[in-house]
Amino acid sequence: MKTIIPFLLLCLLVQGCGSSSRFSSNGNKVKNKYPNETVKSESDEKTEEPVIKDEYANAPVLETQTGIASYYSDKFDGKKTYFGEVFKKNDLTAAHLKYPYNTVLRVINLLNNKSVVLRINDRKPDFNGRIIDVSYGAAKILGMIKSGITEVRIEVLKWGKDNNN
Repeated sequence: MKTIIPFLLLCLLVQGCGSSSRFSSNGNKVKNKYPNETVKSESDEKTEEPVIKDEYANAPVLETQTGIASYYSDKFDGKKTYFGEVFKKNDLTAAHLKYPYNTVLRVINLLNNKSVVLRINDRKPDFNGRIIDVSYGAAKILGMIKSGITEVRIEVLKWGKDNNN
């Protein structure tokens, strides 16, 4: 009896250290035996950047501009933009000096080649020499949260119409 208890404890310890049956050892998805439950690999769970479908992937580039981008501070979240829209920091939007409201752009971070398609919903002031201010959500995708600014190329994909209040 004295030898069985340590043996059982050892078995429980070894079983607790094993991998979950929901994941393979290399982190790939395995068949889910519970059809109503979404199964992600461990690598999926660590991904911070959302996967964005680029419906403008084959759109012609109407205009390009290169310069420095920055991103909005949290203090603007929930406040109205120049065009009267409520700013949401996680939306894929931006402020530009001159581009019309609802203009669709592809912004490419020239330091890491990450890109995002976003929409103009605000005006930016012309005081810091930057060409665009992107939302926090767009900045995350572009990989510019730590630096705060980065060199970008802007590609206009669809012109919007000004909505002057």
